[in-house]
Amino acid sequence: MQAYGAEFASVYNQRWSAFSLRVAPRIRAYYESRSAQPDRRTLLDLCCGTGQLAAHFLEHGYRVVGVDASPSMLRLAEQNTRSYVQDGRATFLEADASQFTLNQRFDLIVSTFDALNHLPDEEALRACLTRVYDVSDGMFIFDLNTRAGLMRWQGIHVDDGDDLVLITRGILDEESERAWMKITGFVRTAQGEYRRFQQTAFNTVFEIERVRQMLLEIGWRHVHIASENALDEALEEPELQGRVFFVASK
Repeated sequence: MQAYGAEFASVYNQRWSAFSLRVAPRIRAYYESRSAQPDRRTLLDLCCGTGQLAAHFLEHGYRVVGVDASPSMLRLAEQNTRSYVQDGRATFLEADASQFTLNQRFDLIVSTFDALNHLPDEEALRACLTRVYDVSDGMFIFDLNTRAGLMRWQGIHVDDGDDLVLITRGILDEESERAWMKITGFVRTAQGEYRRFQQTAFNTVFEIERVRQMLLEIGWRHVHIASENALDEALEEPELQGRVFFVASK
């Protein structure tokens, strides 16, 4: 699975935390309204990034394990949740989402911000979903970019700020079924100079209905596909959305 480097992780921590901060309370509210035992509060944050979603759940009494393939992301996640790491309520582990092993089970498992699109193919996705099933005691919520959403990656975009300049170049390769994004950044240092970095990211195109069937084949009893704003409502045509959320339960 793709892992991000130190400089990109730092920029991600500063500039791309809004998505996690927005969806975390929505996911928590949905889970607590549907759980037969709302006091069951163990969370696995798969592909946890720099820990903003984990921090929200920790602030609301959950015990959290975060897993990510990037050591740089994990270091920032630990810094962002330092007090909870120190008191043992948060643990962060380096592992690939399709290969992780854990000796505990979780009431809620989440993976957000199209993290699972970073898996290279359907085989890796199935392995990931199977490993999640094996450590789940309840519910699994994750999102994916659809083909329609990844078409929006195409083109060149510039984000010009005082302390950071980002140039992103994206393309959807229909032959390989992957969207690629090359990110070039210039970060202003404390000395007023700009430091350059580059990061290439990809998202694999997964057919949404195929993923739903895969979840059912693995053993999840109830699966529906929803939007971020209405996790309780099944979408009739999810491929028309840019991003969809899968809600699976045992």
